[in-house]
Amino acid sequence: MKDRANKTAARFVAIDFETADYGSDSACAVAIVTVDSGAITDRFYQLVRPPRRTFVFSYLHGIEWKHVQHQPSFAEAWPLIEQHLKRGRFVAAHNARFDEGVLHACCAAAGLGRPPYRFLCTVQLARKVWSIRPTRLPDVCRHLSIPLHHHQAESDAEACAHIVMAAMRQGHVPGFRHGR
Repeated sequence: MKDRANKTAARFVAIDFETADYGSDSACAVAIVTVDSGAITDRFYQLVRPPRRTFVFSYLHGIEWKHVQHQPSFAEAWPLIEQHLKRGRFVAAHNARFDEGVLHACCAAAGLGRPPYRFLCTVQLARKVWSIRPTRLPDVCRHLSIPLHHHQAESDAEACAHIVMAAMRQGHVPGFRHGR
């Protein structure tokens, strides 16, 4: 049963944004992990130059203006970001409302249309499947024995992908029709 779920699993992507300040349009890093047939098949990471030089959250993620000043703006990075997002049938994120909000705000600030991607929240998934509380990413990862370097976009996105894969192995496969 476990192998069947892995072989027929939906192709999806997991995303994590880090932001520079309180503005949802201040993405300074993005990571996207692609999962196909129950395995991670691609990892994408991009530093992004936010619209302001002010960094409030450097103490969390370690990113400062000096790291991003010569990086592409969100508008410049969008073609690559979109290329990776299109690979999945849905986008998974831990506290999806945050990451979806950052994506929409950055697209709006860049003059891009609102992207059509359907989001799955792994906070809600962890509550439903394992009744985990609290459901902060470190708590869920600890429960599932998933390695994590919290607030590092690459690690957070990969952990999110592993949460969805763990739920899939237990028969909870969001956005996927069982059988074939």
